[in-house]
Amino acid sequence: MSTTHTFEITPQVLLRAYSIGMFPMAESADDPTLFWVDPEQRGVFPLDGIRVSRSLAKLVRSDRFEMRVDHDFEAVIDGCAGGGEDRPKTWINERIRKLYRDLFQRGFVHTVEAWREGRLVGGLYGVQMGGVFFGESMFHRERDASKAALVHLAARLRAAGAMLLDTQFVTPHLESLGAIEIPRAEFHRRLDEALGIAADFYVWPKDEPVSGAKALAALQ
Repeated sequence: MSTTHTFEITPQVLLRAYSIGMFPMAESADDPTLFWVDPEQRGVFPLDGIRVSRSLAKLVRSDRFEMRVDHDFEAVIDGCAGGGEDRPKTWINERIRKLYRDLFQRGFVHTVEAWREGRLVGGLYGVQMGGVFFGESMFHRERDASKAALVHLAARLRAAGAMLLDTQFVTPHLESLGAIEIPRAEFHRRLDEALGIAADFYVWPKDEPVSGAKALAALQ
């Protein structure tokens, strides 16, 4: 279900929309209009059901990527907007960029970033409210960099006591990592419950390096 929206969306309106299960999208980067989406089937990651294969666990444990949080929002959203083999057309337009930049500056948007040899090679961003993290987009420039970021995100959320990791939709890629679909009504029920939880994204301090072994242990 979606509704086209033409008047100004403020950060406050956007947060209210998330709190009732809706999120905005654009048809393309060149389309200035946004529309609200509230899917009949919602994608979520059960935080106790992230599927970490043996090879992915080995990669995360190796600390090939230096993981950072909230270090370079602009670089992350640039990466997410750049498309890729599995996402040839981006929906991130200038209005989306401004809204999420504003929310990042207010502490509601967070990034998890994979760096290697001084370069950002993958990452993700999303909105956190209470015990919910609404995943917005992810990207990679090196194989499995975004998967490593997802593992670190899920571990951080588990450590913080969060209850819900929203993926909006389920793709084959996300399904392979444990994402499932639940009916809209069930998502709204879980959302209402999770919004009442206080989960600190900085349960592990922002500037404190988190090893892959620590992240994997938090998911056990």
